[in-house]
Amino acid sequence: MTHLRLGVNIDHVATVRNARGGAYPDPLRAAKLAEEAGADGITAHLREDRRHISDADIEGLMEVLSVPLNFEMAATDEMQAIALRHRPHAVCIVPEKREERTTEGGLEVAREENRLAHYIAPLRDAGCRVSIFIAADRAQIEAAHRIGAEVIELHTGAYCDAHAEGRFEARDAELERLREMSAFAHSLGLEVHAGHGLTYDTVQPVAAFPEVRELNIGHFLIGEAIFLGLQPAIAEMRRLMDAARA
Repeated sequence: MTHLRLGVNIDHVATVRNARGGAYPDPLRAAKLAEEAGADGITAHLREDRRHISDADIEGLMEVLSVPLNFEMAATDEMQAIALRHRPHAVCIVPEKREERTTEGGLEVAREENRLAHYIAPLRDAGCRVSIFIAADRAQIEAAHRIGAEVIELHTGAYCDAHAEGRFEARDAELERLREMSAFAHSLGLEVHAGHGLTYDTVQPVAAFPEVRELNIGHFLIGEAIFLGLQPAIAEMRRLMDAARA
């Protein structure tokens, strides 16, 4: 089976740094440690309110990384201009509301198909692989395909939340939906990624889907790093992913 890539999201290293307004801990150092621990890529979300990752972080990541950067961003003119200036390997378009604590759901592609098609065209022309962060929903996957996205990232948050809350019937239903929609997206020629809320307890069933090529995991790994250290935390996630794939 193909190698399952792990993208490590370093946003919440920046959250801890920004709590004191200083320079420590440094997200760039975390990114390099993640590389050494076996991450296949680094994910960073430059939010409009700059609550964690900063413009300087993106600039620094582009300079120091030897693995690909997956630049998460809202579909705004400002973010498009930043992406076109840096030309990261991948751009993932995510929904964003200022009042939310984290990304709450998938992007509504079907309702904004025309705007998003025009929005992503210059990014593709600049050589960025465009990914769309969406719910495991047939209409959204079809819309992402029509607008010219090369990659979709399925939102695993509902599955992970149901597991954490002990709602196992809902968890299993959500997992089955993710399984079916991974296969459906793959059948359209889309590359399938997944992420949001994945932990050691929830990663393996998703990692086992043969169509999924990449998992993006951040908040849980940064939390575990407090107890284990960043490299051991990532190494354990890598081990679980590889075991599920085998």
